[in-house]
Amino acid sequence: YVMLLTLSPYTPRYRDRVSPPGVMIRPYLNGFTIAFNVSQPGTWQPYVDSMHHFLAAYDDKVQEEKNIECVSGQYFVQGGNESEEKKACQFKRSLLQNCSGIEDPTFGYSKGQPCILMKMNRIIGYRPGAGVPVSVKCKVQKGNESDLRSVDFYPGNGTFDLMYYPYYGKFTHVNYSSPLVAVHFKDVRRNHLVPIQCSLNGNGIINDLNSDRFLGRIIFMLNIGK
Repeated sequence: YVMLLTLSPYTPRYRDRVSPPGVMIRPYLNGFTIAFNVSQPGTWQPYVDSMHHFLAAYDDKVQEEKNIECVSGQYFVQGGNESEEKKACQFKRSLLQNCSGIEDPTFGYSKGQPCILMKMNRIIGYRPGAGVPVSVKCKVQKGNESDLRSVDFYPGNGTFDLMYYPYYGKFTHVNYSSPLVAVHFKDVRRNHLVPIQCSLNGNGIINDLNSDRFLGRIIFMLNIGK
């Protein structure tokens, strides 16, 4: 009990062995297989609903009310007492462009060109990339590389801007919105199960550990029918 009294509720005492970040995707409904038929809205509507629900916190008006505009391309380091509430940078869903759900409310699913959102796990104090933004790349994990013919990334060239780091923890960084990278699969082989691997790339990133499929990468299946 006495030992617990010496621990800070805001910051871990030891952070000298912080692991590189893991990755998750949205939508995430029933495992890591995204399967639907373009001609049957009932098969893809749950994915669309999940995306809208997840992105509600990223609505432009919500972000403008709660968070501030930050300087792109540099870490947003905040001093002061560790118990002081920290400011958070805006991440507006409009940054996701064709994958924002604004112009196309179906996120491409109605056209057989689905959008997938990638998010790095939050790690208190971690500054990914050692001063260089971490980027995302996707490929066919196993099989014919031609099964994946065209992919777009948003925002920009598919990077996590440095201004969203470091993260200070849920007690003080209360309005923090994790940055996202949207992957727009514009041309995937139809009626075929295509295994996709999307990886983080940058200094200090580990994405090739066979014993952990979520460390620095994510593996999922796309099965798009007509």
